[in-house]
Amino acid sequence: MQLFALGMNHQTAPLALRERVVFAAERLQNALTEFVQAKAVREAAIVSTCNRTELYCASGEPGHALDWMAEYHRLKAQELRPYIYTLPQEKAVRHAFRVASGLDSMVLGEPQILGQMKQAVRAAESAGTLGTTLNRLFQRSFAVAKEVRSTTHIGASVVSMAAATVKLAARIFPRLAEQKVLFVGAGEMIELCATHFSAQHPRAVTFANRTLERAEGLAQRFGGTPLVLAKLPEALPEYDIVVSCTASSLPIIGKGLIERAVRVRRHRPVFMVDLAVPRDIEPEVGGLDDVFLYSLDDLAEVVREGLDVRQSAVVQAEAIIETQVDSFLHWMRLRDRVPLIRQLRETGEAARQAELERALRALARGDDPKAV
Repeated sequence: MQLFALGMNHQTAPLALRERVVFAAERLQNALTEFVQAKAVREAAIVSTCNRTELYCASGEPGHALDWMAEYHRLKAQELRPYIYTLPQEKAVRHAFRVASGLDSMVLGEPQILGQMKQAVRAAESAGTLGTTLNRLFQRSFAVAKEVRSTTHIGASVVSMAAATVKLAARIFPRLAEQKVLFVGAGEMIELCATHFSAQHPRAVTFANRTLERAEGLAQRFGGTPLVLAKLPEALPEYDIVVSCTASSLPIIGKGLIERAVRVRRHRPVFMVDLAVPRDIEPEVGGLDDVFLYSLDDLAEVVREGLDVRQSAVVQAEAIIETQVDSFLHWMRLRDRVPLIRQLRETGEAARQAELERALRALARGDDPKAV
């Protein structure tokens, strides 16, 4: 059985395209089941994050996988093809190990991808599409990532997206303690951002979310105020800093909404960061006067800080990965030989049984035992 991986990431595709091929978490299991049934793939897992969408498959044809991905997202395969990488078995294994170890991340060495890959495995398990081969691949990926992090400095001086958001905000508002901050969403990234902003003691913090209960929990933790998302339009002009990261498939903050907010604010500047994929804030908002809008890709330069410290660990990490790739491929070769070994054993057993039966018949006829 052959492995392959197919996908796009922050290095090969712009955010405008990446956001169109995101697999929503609540639909991932159904998508996997549909993919396996439609394209005759024995095993499949999908890693879908802000910075990458990747299909890992055992057996099947990469071309069929691309066609399915395009069809699922209502796109044409030719739209995706220039941005897609297709990795055959050895390269797919190496890639999985590098991704899990943080070597392929926008933020070199960031640890969040490991948790995201584990979520992908759980989804594939629940969908019944994670077989022996892919399960082994991912479990080895997690083990390699652990070894890399424990024996190198790959995670040293990591500047996270959350920390980068605060650094950018400080460039617009040098005194963050005087600003009001609005967080839209209530997931892990918002929680991380709130942790970093709270260290700057902003004037006020508000959490807007569709589910008020979750917003209340974060507000209580960080000394803020909860807000139901439906009240966002009337509340928006109050805030100097807006950080948004929801799971919405469509933008929830439009250009018109921000235009009105800027007028109410009498053109006082507003700093906005959109950490969502697909994006929460319409890109056109960035063209408005007095609005400073940053997307995930815009944060790339900031998060590269500390790269020199971690770059020296990459060579050591790559050596660990190469050793583990060889080990995994050896396991794959042995596994591929199992059917042949089983067949040889069965053939030998059949021949032995046939010879035994022939001898017993000869003895029953009275033939000389020495001759038999």
